[in-house]
Amino acid sequence: MALHSVEKIGGTSMSRYDDVLKNIWLRPKKLEDGSSTLYQRAFVVSAYAGMTNGLLEHKKTGEAGVYALFSEMDEKRPWQEKLDEVQEQMLSVNEEMFGADPLIQKRADQFIQGRIQDVHECLEHLEVVCNFGHFQLDDHLHRVREMLSALGEAHSAFNSVQLLRKHDVNATFVDLTNWRSDDQMGLDEHIGSAFKDIDFCKEMPIVTGYTQCREGLMRTFDRGYSEMTFSRIATLTNASEAVIHKEYHLSTADPVLVGDGKVHPIGQTNYDVADQLANLGMEAIHPRAAAGLRKKNILLRVKNTFEPEHSGTVIHNDYCSQTPKVEIIAGARNVWALEIFDQDMVGDALYAQRMNDLVLESGVRVLTKDFNANTVTHYLKGNKRRINWLMDRLQGAYPDADIRVEKLAMVSAIGSDLKIPGLLQKAAGALSSAGVNIQSVHQAMRQVDMMFLVSDADYGKAVKALHEQLIEQSASWTDQQTA
Repeated sequence: MALHSVEKIGGTSMSRYDDVLKNIWLRPKKLEDGSSTLYQRAFVVSAYAGMTNGLLEHKKTGEAGVYALFSEMDEKRPWQEKLDEVQEQMLSVNEEMFGADPLIQKRADQFIQGRIQDVHECLEHLEVVCNFGHFQLDDHLHRVREMLSALGEAHSAFNSVQLLRKHDVNATFVDLTNWRSDDQMGLDEHIGSAFKDIDFCKEMPIVTGYTQCREGLMRTFDRGYSEMTFSRIATLTNASEAVIHKEYHLSTADPVLVGDGKVHPIGQTNYDVADQLANLGMEAIHPRAAAGLRKKNILLRVKNTFEPEHSGTVIHNDYCSQTPKVEIIAGARNVWALEIFDQDMVGDALYAQRMNDLVLESGVRVLTKDFNANTVTHYLKGNKRRINWLMDRLQGAYPDADIRVEKLAMVSAIGSDLKIPGLLQKAAGALSSAGVNIQSVHQAMRQVDMMFLVSDADYGKAVKALHEQLIEQSASWTDQQTA
């Protein structure tokens, strides 16, 4: 019977390493027989907060990181200065963590400086190679992106091992970045090889969130790759539980928007709800990552790093709230509504085939779409450059169509059972009372989510209004369930 858990620690939590040390790593795990141990746990760690933004691009603002600057092939090589800047940030973290222990700090500095020097040399050589017509930079950019991502997780994992050993914990550095290796394995093979000799009873594996493999995790998951690593480790090692440690509880809404005193930890929900959250970019768990846990019936728990006594929110396979209710108000800003109007599509069953191919080819993410007799609207997440590329290709494919794009926000009411009479009326009324104009509404027959498209400027008002009406004033939340 599996006794160990596999646990993932997010980047914001990792930056508060003293709290992680006290609240997670040095906090004994209670076993079923009543005993406790520091072991029987493997930890997948993210890069410290902000590091991946500097290495790739800022996730929210789009500010260029090393990857984005390198991909522009600017002769002034601004990526080199940015890489030096990231190195200084990493060394600053090392000094903060190990300044009182010069030998440990030196070891940590040498480790990350060596990795960064490898990256620097690799990128310089790649620039030279791509000056020849036989080699195109675009053919190699996804590998560059993966290599840069690996730096952040390797840095935090290596440092964590040094910190734990300093506190007499037998921590093991499990480096899945495949650095300076001639072998390239598949994802499952790589994880299986790394864990084949791990004794969960006697050692605490600290694992890089990034795994280098033949499949290329970033091609499918981009910056959600650490969730896939976490999920596959739990699945392949037959873990009893998978745990995600975040800076907040999985709550009824974003406490920053609504107010910390107004939100509640959800307590319990199911993977269907988790899928809806992932679709909006909330990263409770990537749908593809959740699939393995769901099939193996591994319980997933989301905990607040800074409230270790709280049991968090448990995500089950078969959970359904006893009383139909809205469990969470979530959403996404900067949603592009791309509308195609063409009277020629009426009755043409093949009309949308080329359209769907171009949307897929553009690399943007489809949140949802709607259509009527002569109009199709895709609601997309992606940068403006990709949206413009898509519009150009669509106009070329459908020269007689009127195509326009508008920036909106999506706000969703989500729950394991939303079969609530009058729910749409209440939600629409709340938005109307808050002065929010609804541009589009979506609800599927499965009734686990209800989506409203509103002006991007109204996003905060919409979240607050729906949370107040559907959760704060709901009798179902008076005696909230806890995990």
